[in-house]
Amino acid sequence: MSATTTVTLGNRTFVLDREKAEQAFAAKKVINGRDTMFFNILPLKYQWAYDLYKTMKNNHWEPEDITMQKDVEQWRSDEISEVERWIIKMGIGYFSAAEGIVGDNVLHVVREVVTAPELKLVLGRHAHEENIHADSLVYMLSSLGLNPHECEAMFEDVPSITAKNHFVVSNSRALRRDIDLTQTANKQALAKNIFMFGQVMEGTQFYGLFGMILSLYRQNKFPGIGQMFRYTLRDESNHIEVFRNLLMDLVDENPDIWTEDFREDLRATMKEGITLEKQFIRDCLPVAGLGLNSADFEQYIDYIADRRLTSCGLAPLNESVSNPFPWLAEMMDIKKETNFFEGRVTEYQKASALSSVDDDEL
Repeated sequence: MSATTTVTLGNRTFVLDREKAEQAFAAKKVINGRDTMFFNILPLKYQWAYDLYKTMKNNHWEPEDITMQKDVEQWRSDEISEVERWIIKMGIGYFSAAEGIVGDNVLHVVREVVTAPELKLVLGRHAHEENIHADSLVYMLSSLGLNPHECEAMFEDVPSITAKNHFVVSNSRALRRDIDLTQTANKQALAKNIFMFGQVMEGTQFYGLFGMILSLYRQNKFPGIGQMFRYTLRDESNHIEVFRNLLMDLVDENPDIWTEDFREDLRATMKEGITLEKQFIRDCLPVAGLGLNSADFEQYIDYIADRRLTSCGLAPLNESVSNPFPWLAEMMDIKKETNFFEGRVTEYQKASALSSVDDDEL
């Protein structure tokens, strides 16, 4: 087969170097790959990244499309207990900052160092979804009429929230520098960051409070907030998969990362994350409520954490732990539902039709 392709059009001839193109494809890597300013994702090497990008894009949602009328009525009524109000406040207080921390790390740590364009593409979408999640929390807060300074105070003054955020932020800050990713120790530092944010933070630490808010939703309380958290959880499941695939490909291309000591370090990182999350759960649910108690959620976190570990080829921390909330899996599976966003398609079609009408016809 010829190494070049020649195209002649009129008096112009173009020679396309097939071999050079194939070399460029072969040079695509998670890190230390072909250095180019051109955002050319073709030909795709990491098909999973493009597939997830398409899925994430198709799942797009906007907070303002979800009505908060019932939530506001319930918040102003006597039917909501102080425990339930506290859970909502903790949810808004924690996630309003945590979503931004995740998005910032995606953009300024991980996306900065990956070199394959399709990886940058999906990570850009990931960061965009974190913005949507942060926006949804502003929408919740303003709808309920909560004091934003109180939420900020919770972020700063509740020790378990401060500890959880310091856990991940200190790791992220350590990578905000020129880093030689040919060195095994630096590659391991990046891999740990990807594991920590994907599997520990988004994949495990988010799930305690998500479970509590969906417990309220299951009891027909705060339907708007519950729906937004369901859509957020759908997004999170894709984020977890983005970072899991990224970690696995990074290790495949750099097997020097995957030492026994490093694998144990990741397990220890998850264990520390679990410890911090359990304290946070106890602060979210200081007394029994929702027909549940903090011990159930702590068991749930152990269960989720082991799923994250085994999905990355790591040994579980608690092999025999079971899921105390089997209903949560059903609650989180919203793929079969009609996306509420589809309800707006007719409006867009009308707008498109109007734009094609001549001014004289209006």
